[in-house]
Amino acid sequence: MPTSTIDIVTPHGTCPTQLFTPEGAGPWPAVIVCIDAFGVRSAFAELSARIARSGYVVALPDLYYRVGSPFSLKPDAPKDDARALFGIFGDDKLRTEFMTRFMGPAVDYDHLKDTVSPLLDALKKHPSVKGGIGTTGYCMGGNISLRLATIFGDRIAASASFHGGFLVTPQPDSPHLRLGDVKARVYVAGAIEDESFNDAAKATLTAALEAAHVKHVVETYPAHHGFAVRDNPSFDAAAAERHYGALESLFAYTLRV
Repeated sequence: MPTSTIDIVTPHGTCPTQLFTPEGAGPWPAVIVCIDAFGVRSAFAELSARIARSGYVVALPDLYYRVGSPFSLKPDAPKDDARALFGIFGDDKLRTEFMTRFMGPAVDYDHLKDTVSPLLDALKKHPSVKGGIGTTGYCMGGNISLRLATIFGDRIAASASFHGGFLVTPQPDSPHLRLGDVKARVYVAGAIEDESFNDAAKATLTAALEAAHVKHVVETYPAHHGFAVRDNPSFDAAAAERHYGALESLFAYTLRV
């Protein structure tokens, strides 16, 4: 599969973004893949390539470009496997550093606007891109995917979130409080036994989407948090395949214009 890297210039530096382009003659619609907490790695390149093979130009931006790789928190750990980083959550110092240095800035609305706005511009101008632009995200990225829909309105035609965390919180920046700006069709797939998106949060998000008149599906897969990403300990092959099918249904309906 043809792959390349484009440098997205932002007010905070340059965001390297991998592009996965289908074989054959384009142009194609575009999809932005939003990373989970452990950043860009082989598992996300494989996931992006899989989506691209369905007929989409897929952009995988390094949303940690301001601060480097979270694998720097565990310098002796393997650099391309999320399982090597799960230990940071049991260490108060490392967990705090991760939240303040990596995750906090990555989900910040202003940072996302500054980064993804020029990425959207670049995709619209790219000769291989024609049609709508969608987003999909995983864990932290599931939260980001929905945030992008609230930030960019009709520039995002479809937004998917898989085992996204903290879509509903008491904080004023909770994504569910900003759905009035969403023009995208939204698909949310939660996980079982997931306190970052439990049944109460699911009900609150569904009610907020309905109140905002956003076309949506919110459901729970019979799998645990992290089910769609290959190097997550809770990866579930059947749920991952279901997720690819759901994405194809969502994007085929919304992006092929």
